[in-house]
Amino acid sequence: MRTLTGKDLAVAIRAQTEAEAAAGPQPRLAVVVATADEASLWYVRSIAKAAAGVGIACDVVDLGPRAGAEQIGETLTRLSGDPQVHGVMLQTPLPEGASAQRLAAAIDPRKDVDGANPLSLGRLAAGLPAFPPATAAAVLALLDHYEVELAGRRAVVVGRSTVVGKPVAHLLLDRHATVTVCHSRTRDLASVTAGAEVLVAAVGRAGLIGAEHVAPGAVVIDVGTNPTDDGGLTGDVDFDAVAGVAGALTPVPGGVGPVTTALLLRHTARAANLP
Repeated sequence: MRTLTGKDLAVAIRAQTEAEAAAGPQPRLAVVVATADEASLWYVRSIAKAAAGVGIACDVVDLGPRAGAEQIGETLTRLSGDPQVHGVMLQTPLPEGASAQRLAAAIDPRKDVDGANPLSLGRLAAGLPAFPPATAAAVLALLDHYEVELAGRRAVVVGRSTVVGKPVAHLLLDRHATVTVCHSRTRDLASVTAGAEVLVAAVGRAGLIGAEHVAPGAVVIDVGTNPTDDGGLTGDVDFDAVAGVAGALTPVPGGVGPVTTALLLRHTARAANLP
């Protein structure tokens, strides 16, 4: 079995992004935060650190966990209208009563580098230019990096969120895969996933996908990032069980995650150079 790590691909994407950032005006990313969740704040710090490494300015706009939906929306609107800001991202989770989907509609689609605005998802579904969610784009980038053929192959996506599941399905369709989307109401999940040549797990349930869910030789992409009791991360796939069946499998951590951050920054660099 091949272990599909994202480290080398992330390094290559960052090098490309650094070159693109140096070729024009310095890209600037604004990340709006309204949470005290430490895992979320750690992720934001990692974005800022990675941005500095490729020549992108990153402003973390911390509104605090008591911020209201109106304040968050006004901040997103202000940043979207600021010509010095090229990318805008709304970090989750949000305070109670604040809807990420509604608030993301305030982000200018041209600056929506993490594909959160419903307009971005609609354009993606229609095959029109848009920034896809970085995590969804990372799935396709990994498949391409490891030269996994998609045209005509059976692909199953477990999860239907607008952050990963639905956009991944659209991206796979664009590559001529035959796509099935599973979710919490899918009956006999294993009977569906076991027919996949390419299986994407993006449901947020640790260890959901076991050996019985995977066809021999299948390519399995694990998007799950579930916290463990010891402070680590584990995926939606039972790695040890599935490793004995799959032909290729991404690890957690070290698979999709590094590529996601790298692509978010590449989107920002490209947003800075939009005409």
